[in-house]
Amino acid sequence: MRLKEIVNADALFVDVRTKEEFAIGHLDGAINIPLGEIAHRKQEIKELGNIPVICYCRSGNRSGSAVAYLQKEGYTGVYNGGSLEEVRKLKK
Repeated sequence: MRLKEIVNADALFVDVRTKEEFAIGHLDGAINIPLGEIAHRKQEIKELGNIPVICYCRSGNRSGSAVAYLQKEGYTGVYNGGSLEEVRKLKK
């Protein structure tokens, strides 16, 4: 499945930017789990079950790190959406 199809399905968006960045603007319905908090908040993602999770940030670097970490921890169905702007474009 391509990322655009996952974005337009019932995916959950996780914004891994700081709380301050999140407050400036984010996708509607996204939850904020800053990259530095992923390790101790990963259970929040696990509790979602089989819902695809798309991480995004400002440029795609932090979201890539978050996805790599989660996959290393055994999570499946997590994807790097890249930047906030890239994900917004995919949602159209």
